[in-house]
Amino acid sequence: MASQENSKLDALVANARKSSDEREKGYREQALKLYPWICGRCQREFGRDNLQELTVHHRDHNHDYNPTDGSNWELLCVYCHDNEHSRYIDGVHGSVAGEQKSDAATFNPFAGLKDMLESK
Repeated sequence: MASQENSKLDALVANARKSSDEREKGYREQALKLYPWICGRCQREFGRDNLQELTVHHRDHNHDYNPTDGSNWELLCVYCHDNEHSRYIDGVHGSVAGEQKSDAATFNPFAGLKDMLESK
């Protein structure tokens, strides 16, 4: 029974991956036709020999929003794309893994400095 559940789960995952790959191929092909093969951040140029290193980045981070005019896409090299997603994740979750994002500083390195200077 467990193997039957595993095979159903495997089929579900395989179908999801296939759908994702097909969707990505569709908007990737469109973006490559719309935009020059240049990274939108570092300006690195790409040709047919290294085109696999150029990715389509969704500006609003929603991979299901794919307008045909390309307004939600930009071409980024794999390095700039990883950097962009890291910056997005840091902005959402705080700048250090596990750190809570806070608007106010909690440590004052100069606390008591005035008193120390006046006592001398």
